[in-house]
Amino acid sequence: MSKILVIEDESAIRRVLVKILSEESESYEVQEAEDGLKGIEIIKKEDFDLVLCDIKMPKMDGVEVLEASRKIKPEIPFIMISGHGDLDTAVNTMRLGAFDYISKPPDLNRLLTTVRNALDRKELVVENKILKKKVSKNYEMVGESKAITAIKDIIEKVAPTDARVLITGSNGTGKELVAHWIHEKSPRSSAPFIEVNCAAIPSELIESELFGHVKGAFTSAVKDRAGKFEAANKGTIFLDEIGDMSLSAQAKVLRALQENKISRVGSDKDIKVDVRVVAATNKDLKKEIEEGRFREDLYHRLAVILIQVPALNERRDDISLLIEHFTEKIAQEHGTAPKNFSKGAVELLKGYDWTGNIRELRNVVERLIILGGKEVNEEDVKLFASK
Repeated sequence: MSKILVIEDESAIRRVLVKILSEESESYEVQEAEDGLKGIEIIKKEDFDLVLCDIKMPKMDGVEVLEASRKIKPEIPFIMISGHGDLDTAVNTMRLGAFDYISKPPDLNRLLTTVRNALDRKELVVENKILKKKVSKNYEMVGESKAITAIKDIIEKVAPTDARVLITGSNGTGKELVAHWIHEKSPRSSAPFIEVNCAAIPSELIESELFGHVKGAFTSAVKDRAGKFEAANKGTIFLDEIGDMSLSAQAKVLRALQENKISRVGSDKDIKVDVRVVAATNKDLKKEIEEGRFREDLYHRLAVILIQVPALNERRDDISLLIEHFTEKIAQEHGTAPKNFSKGAVELLKGYDWTGNIRELRNVVERLIILGGKEVNEEDVKLFASK
């Protein structure tokens, strides 16, 4: 059952909209409000899958209703109802978060198509929230060592703020996990988390990837395209391996951080963005600055909060917990019962030289689960762990 609220001060139009929607589908439960103030009071008390809202109304206009609703229930899609003189305002409401607008008198086909699309979008938002809760378990930070406890404490303090964070550490240590936890524990958690691997994108394409481009900006730019900064608006952008970013792209990132504005490649038009930046690198950025490969001013913009993720060899006390965690996770992925690791097997693994850090440990645990006996023992570790 989809709950729809119609907010419209003209009673004739309100009755028509309610009638059309009620007759369109038995699964539509339609309520109505005769002005914006009444509408927002109903929204505060009840949950809706869609709101159709007139723009010009007494007491509280449609723009004010939209803005108030976005603060308390941002997941509800709004379709704005506009008179001929309200077209510019209707377009502006989409920038404020409205799903779409329809003109008076409403065209039946356009109205019903827009309603169906908006309800589909709401369903996707709900599914994504459920998925997000499942996904968050994939980014669980496992460990009770002094170093990991300190990182968890920093995350608890910094996540509620918009402070920029620079995460450093060797490959495979879990820098991405730290970035995800900062986002998921922040007020931005319901907005996008956009990840960009700066090392995986060719230097000639990194600016287009980050900031988008306009049609004709370069040979393959056949249409306008938004970049990752725009996609991350209201959320978090994670610039992984930022030490590999070109100097020209670094200059544009610096401007985005200073002015909260970006411009697409091939355009001089500014686009305002509200993005929290979290960056990570396995390089020594101070050395990169000395050698002219990284901008010092960008470093100081990014490194408001520094988090150093330790190598696994520096947190061996966490290895037994990590083995237990990976064992359960891998068993779920394979659809099998978790295997036990003998005390001797765990002790042997604790003494291993983990040059590949946590990523290597996970691979070894999976290999031992597949190739080892019913209980993974010391012989299994000697046979399979180092191969």
